[in-house]
Amino acid sequence: MGKVIAIANQKGGVGKTTTAMNLAASLAVLEYKTLVIDADPQANTTSGLGQDPKEIETSIYECMVDGIDIHSIIMPTSTDYLDMVPSHIDLVGAEVEMINLENREEKMKEVIASIKNLYDFIIIDCSPSLGLITINALTAADSVIIPVQCEYFALEGLGKLLNTIKIIQTRLNPDLGIEGILLTMYDVRLRLSNQVVEEVRMHFKDMVFQTIIPRNVRLSESPSFGIPVVAFDAEGKGAIAYLNLASEIAEKNNVVKVNG
Repeated sequence: MGKVIAIANQKGGVGKTTTAMNLAASLAVLEYKTLVIDADPQANTTSGLGQDPKEIETSIYECMVDGIDIHSIIMPTSTDYLDMVPSHIDLVGAEVEMINLENREEKMKEVIASIKNLYDFIIIDCSPSLGLITINALTAADSVIIPVQCEYFALEGLGKLLNTIKIIQTRLNPDLGIEGILLTMYDVRLRLSNQVVEEVRMHFKDMVFQTIIPRNVRLSESPSFGIPVVAFDAEGKGAIAYLNLASEIAEKNNVVKVNG
């Protein structure tokens, strides 16, 4: 049974999509059968893995609202062991359309249920808001990764997100765990980066991943080529960091591979 991990933070620009696509690709490189679901209307994971969102006609949105079978929209990527459910801009309207649906917070969970046993990991890239789609992702997930950038105001908004997670645990998904807080955009030369690392580790202790994602040019460039950083610059700092993160998560979860 695959582990479903949502990547969520209502703050934009914290490395959420970078983490979703590169963690998923790194798990795939370690030969874990992985699916990444792009649940962000900006569709950056979709384009970052080589698809043109303008050409996508069916996304997770149609599965949730119109009952389209998710099996029919899963796409292979250029990375072995990695599949994707794409997104497109119409996901923006999904929140409005879903308001009157019964069990509206559980639509994504229902959709994912039929494919959970086909994958070792299912990674959901959430939109940078705490709207209905993100709530659906957190209700469907077994755990959540929270990316936090190593910059001033890093902890701002984190309390609000943790509070939302608590509400979801109480009302919708009692089994939702925090997979970990992931420090991103770390610049070894900046004293501020080191201070943020210390502060986050002091506050959240074991909840923080050992792996820290550095600021890295190749990491920023790879989406424009439509490939993850492990394919773009396999020996660079960014790729190595995400491979380390993938190993840390796989080890922590003791996953038995579906095809192993």
